[in-house]
Amino acid sequence: MIRIKARAPTTRGAVLPTLWGAVAVAYKYGCPLAQQTGLGARIVTSAVFLAVGTGLILHVRRALLRELRQARRVARAAQSVVLRPPPPRLDGLNVAAAQLSADRGASVGGDLYEAIATEYGVRVVMGDVRGHGLAALGTVAAVLGSFREAAHDEPELGGVLRRLERALARHLRERAHAEHPAHGSADPDHPVAEEFVTVLLLQIGRDGELHALNCGHPWPYRISGARVEPLARVDPLPPLGPFPLPAELEAESCGQLAPGDSLVLFTDGVEDARDGRGRFFSLPRTLREAARDHPVSPQTVLRTLFAALLHHTGGKPTDDIALLVLRNDRARGKLPHPAAAPRLAKPPLFEGEPVAWPVSCEDSQ
Repeated sequence: MIRIKARAPTTRGAVLPTLWGAVAVAYKYGCPLAQQTGLGARIVTSAVFLAVGTGLILHVRRALLRELRQARRVARAAQSVVLRPPPPRLDGLNVAAAQLSADRGASVGGDLYEAIATEYGVRVVMGDVRGHGLAALGTVAAVLGSFREAAHDEPELGGVLRRLERALARHLRERAHAEHPAHGSADPDHPVAEEFVTVLLLQIGRDGELHALNCGHPWPYRISGARVEPLARVDPLPPLGPFPLPAELEAESCGQLAPGDSLVLFTDGVEDARDGRGRFFSLPRTLREAARDHPVSPQTVLRTLFAALLHHTGGKPTDDIALLVLRNDRARGKLPHPAAAPRLAKPPLFEGEPVAWPVSCEDSQ
């Protein structure tokens, strides 16, 4: 679990309020003018206390702003470790990702994504933790940490999903026990018992074959030329957390990602975004507009979508937004040779500069 410890007030920070208070007390009890009851004396006394009060308010305001800036720096540093940017190129795929948090104070969202090249193909996760802000960051860390291990270990997507379910359950038990040791996770009325995570798992084979497991998450869109269509139309499984996974897990076959085709993965904050008149954001229409200039790069899709979303919501989305775009840049019949690394080998942390990074609403204005 991730904890952020607030700084205790320092002696230096208490000096100025003490001095202002000392001035007010000294004037009240040591100045003869303060003992008088005339109109002029009352005006001077009121002016002195007004100045003291204004000084204290300004000092407290500066201290609060300083602490807020520190909290934002800590939050961004924590998220940069947990939600690291994917490499711009991954086993022949062009990758771009970005996240926009609805939490203006912490600049941290509850969305998660990752793409990893494994011996089974490129495996991708996109998810959405209930809620947003710092409270969701620990759950994001637990799910992503499990995925980064299971993606290399498990030959089937079903095994990866079961590992995520176990990691989430363990995290929620530990969190419930830490918050309420007397109850733990056995209390059905405990807030942790209501936590859930929507998860989409994708596997892109070396021939472009697509397989997916979906637990309550929106299906991604496939861009093929100027055509935009959902990757699948089957009903997803329930989100992870409230209900156990079925005994039999079989990944859904979703056709192929042909060379030049793109996949757009997103969280429900995209399609749920509303404008001032309550109208929902039209993701398919925006994607069709972006696909007019074919071939369209993942970076262009990201820029187009974020510009349209911010314009639609007036720069103030009410939910976290995450986008992950992958384009198959493999040449037909000329697939790159698979890596000869052992199964447990991890991909490098960074392979070049990230094309996008988590931003806050204030950063985008």
